[in-house]
Formats: sequence, structure tokens, C-alpha cells
Amino acid sequence: MLRIRTLGTVPYHEADVLQHALARGASDDYLLLLQHPHTYTLGAHADIRHVLADPVGVGAALVRADRGGDVTYHGPGQLVAYPIVTVPDDPGSGPAHVRRLERIVEATLADLGLPGAHHVDGYPGVWIDPDGRTPRKIAAVGVRTLRSGRRRRTVHGVALNVSTDLAMFSHIVPCGIADRGVTSLQAEGLDVTMDAVVEAFVARAVEELAPDRATERSDVVGGPVPVPVGPATSPEERPLLRRLRQAGVAPEDGLELGERKPPWLRVPVRIGSGYRRLGATIHGLGLATVCEEASCPNIYECWADGTATFMINGERCTRACGFCKVDTRRPLPLSPDEPDRVGDAVARMALRHAVVTCVARDDLPDGGAAAMAATIRAIRTRSPGTAVEVLISDCKGDAASLDTIFEVEPDVLNHNIETVARLQRAVRPSAGYARSLAVLARAGAVGLVTKSGLMVGLGEREDEVLATMADLGAVGVTIVTVGQYLRPSRDHLPVSRYWSPEEFERLRSQGKALGISHIEASPLTRSSYHAREAASSAASPGAVVPHGH
Repeated sequence: MLRIRTLGTVPYHEADVLQHALARGASDDYLLLLQHPHTYTLGAHADIRHVLADPVGVGAALVRADRGGDVTYHGPGQLVAYPIVTVPDDPGSGPAHVRRLERIVEATLADLGLPGAHHVDGYPGVWIDPDGRTPRKIAAVGVRTLRSGRRRRTVHGVALNVSTDLAMFSHIVPCGIADRGVTSLQAEGLDVTMDAVVEAFVARAVEELAPDRATERSDVVGGPVPVPVGPATSPEERPLLRRLRQAGVAPEDGLELGERKPPWLRVPVRIGSGYRRLGATIHGLGLATVCEEASCPNIYECWADGTATFMINGERCTRACGFCKVDTRRPLPLSPDEPDRVGDAVARMALRHAVVTCVARDDLPDGGAAAMAATIRAIRTRSPGTAVEVLISDCKGDAASLDTIFEVEPDVLNHNIETVARLQRAVRPSAGYARSLAVLARAGAVGLVTKSGLMVGLGEREDEVLATMADLGAVGVTIVTVGQYLRPSRDHLPVSRYWSPEEFERLRSQGKALGISHIEASPLTRSSYHAREAASSAASPGAVVPHGH
């Protein structure tokens, strides 16, 4: 199968991590379509003298890439396509793949009204010279093939200039070629949208890359425009609902907040001695739990069983996700002793498996990563036999911040993708689908057990949920949780529908078929629900073994 993903604008380093993870772990082929912020990349044979200006001074990043070639530019208005596909395991597979990508671009340009694009021997990429002048490059091509088990897989790909700012190429010697120019569709007089270019490219890519195979597609942005739903967006409509409507879901079709829930979502209130004892420990130490802050329906069951999910870095989040009840007022400074208080609570409760989550702290340079690492160390100091599971934010994708957490080796690293690709911008506008996959891929690459979760009931389709689960499995996630979204208040996204227990069981079964080791899927499943059991089930062999730091 060829899985096609349009991902919007993705920082270069995140896309690089993602495609390498897919090359290593995905059983299916992938085609990633995206744009990058202003970036200059140095290929394996790049001459640094071909960078003519300070990249920072012109608002661009400079990164080294493991593709072939010299220096090139990526930026807004440029369609970047990364095919992660299996190729023959022979020395000629790389050049043959380059030529295949050139053919895709040549056919795409002809379909868009720019015939005559062609290959030039010795100059990888796609060139045009309709007026007989010196050929001008309209698309750069650079690839690398990697061995993955018994297969050889491709990374990197094509950068097609659509409405790119061509002045950015004046700060480099593009591809190390000083005597030939660079152009774009716009510069050649073609007024086409990026969405139109994506559709034309996808059609030709499917013909070339998957002529006899099934394809499946998920779009974060772009792609075919859905049939309009509901009334036209009004200026008075809240951005929360406007984003949902733009994603193809009519807010007015959602369930009323006071509508009676089906029987499988009615949770009895059970406040016994275990619940009161755990609550007294947590509150006595001045700690917060996501159980209370997010109004988790499983609080009575979990607290009675002596388990809770500690929430650190304060009680106020810097993001305003459409599903979350956590306070979004201006955050307070971190409490230096919070890690020690969490460690004390875990020791007092004699937990075998401790779960720690956090609010997003985009106001901090490291996103709160150092405090998370300190909390893990504090738990291990006081309870060396306790397995530690953490549910982290994306730290804005910053590799150094994420490494701060990874280096203390939590026994389970959880980061929730939350929803399907199409609904990402509506549900969590400050996060990103590709970023979350890259965070999980980074964690898996250093040997951590990874976990992720998503909600249903926001307007997604079953095939989209399965596609998301496939993406999680493809980057090495071994534990996935799927639960029913419940609307906290009228200020949050409406519930589109309630999924039945039978549908959750089908998701669990189909997810297992995708190769995910353990799936918790039920109406009341939340990220930390049955966390110890899930970790033990996914571990190999037997149960999770704490690192004992």
C-alpha cells in the first residue's frame, strides 16, 4: 500500500526524523507532501563556499542533510515531496529512483500547462527552456537509499518551485551550478494554487509509484475541498468552531451538552476509603493530578485502586486545545520542590507504576523538559523499583529539550497525537501531526517504549482512525489508547457522536492487525487507563523492568 500524507508546513528537522523513521519501520510505502520554513540544506557533497550569505541574516536555517548533491533551498511556496518507498537492492536503484521522480514532475508540469520540462544528463532535477534560453531548474531532486532489514528504502525527494521567493536562491549557488538559473511555476506565468499542484502531483505519483497497489490518503491541510457543511461561517463564530467547520465538520450537528449519555458512558460515583486515602496524600503534598484537572471519568476506579496520574509544571497550560479543561490562564513560575513532592507521593503510595504528565509550557525555553527529567529522577531515588511512565508535551519539537527527557530513560514515553490528521488544526491548533509523529520517532530511535493516544467522537471517520494508528505503528509506537471524547463545557468542541463498545472493539482488533503490540480501546479509555497493564503487555519479554536509577 502507498499511504499519502499532506502535512502542511513542517520544520525541516522534523520531516527528516519522520521520513527516516518511516524508512526504518513502516511496512507500507509513504508519500509525504509538505512545505518547509526558509531552510538551506547541505547535501553530502556540498561546498560550504556555495553558501553566499549568512542564513540567519536572511531568515533561514542552515542544516546538513544525508541526501546527495550540493546546497539547495526549501521554503514557503515550494512543494516538497518525500517518497519513502522500497527499491531494488542494487547500486542502480538510487539513480533509477531519481529518474522516476523526474518523470513524475515532468508529467505534473505538463498537466498544469507547462509542457517541455525535461531531464538534463549530469544535472539531476527538472529543467525548462521553452524560449530556447539557458535551461532553468524548476525542481530539485536529491535522494538517498537506506538498508532497512532485507529491504532498501528511499528518503528525501523532490522540491518543486510553485510560488517560491526566487530571491532566496540568490544567497547560494543552487545545487553548486553557477551558470544556470532557477525558476518557478509563477515566474513562468502559471497562476496555480498549491492545492492544484498537490493534486496533479499525487495523481502522477500514484501512477509511477503504485500502479498496481492500493493507496490511502490523509490530509492535514490542502487536498480536495469537502462539500460545504452547515451555514456559512460568520464573523461572530468562535475560532474554535470555525476551524472545525473548515475541517469538514458542522458544529451545529453535534450533540447537545446536556443530552443523556448512553449507558456505557455512565460512571457510578464510588468514594471509598482507598479514594479518600489517595486524595489526602495528593492534596496534602500540594500536588495536581490530571484525573481532577481534566475531569477524567475513571477517577473513582483508579483512585480506589491506588493509582493516579500526577500533573507537573503547574496547573496552567500555555495552549488552548479545543477538548481540554485544564486552566489556560497565564502560567505561574515552576515550583522547585515539585519533583521531590511527586517522588514523596509515589513512595507513600508504594506505586509499582507511576504516571506523570504535564501542562504545555511554551513560555519556558525548554518547554518544561528539565522539570520532567527531575521528577523522573526524584521518583527513582525514592522508589527504585517503580516503573515510570511519562506523558509529555511536544516541547515545540526542540531536539535538545526532548533529549533532556529521553536521557533519563522513562520506562514508557507517551505523547498523544489526540486526533486524526484532518482534525489536527481544529482540535489542537498549537500542535502538529507531523511534529507529534517526529517526537515519538525520536523517542523510539533511542530505545524507549513509546505510547500514544487519540480520541474519537469529534467528527472523524473510522478509516481515518485506522490511518492514524497505522502512522503511529509505522514510527514504532507499541502502545495506543483510543477513547470517547466527552465535552467538558460549552466552551469546548462539541461531541459529534458516541462510538459504541462494538466499534471500539473493532478498532482494537484492526489496530492489532496493523502490528501495534497493545491497544486499549473502549469508551472510557484515557491515556493512563490501565497504564501498568498496558506497559506489561507491550513489554518483551514479560513485564516492564524499571531501570533502577
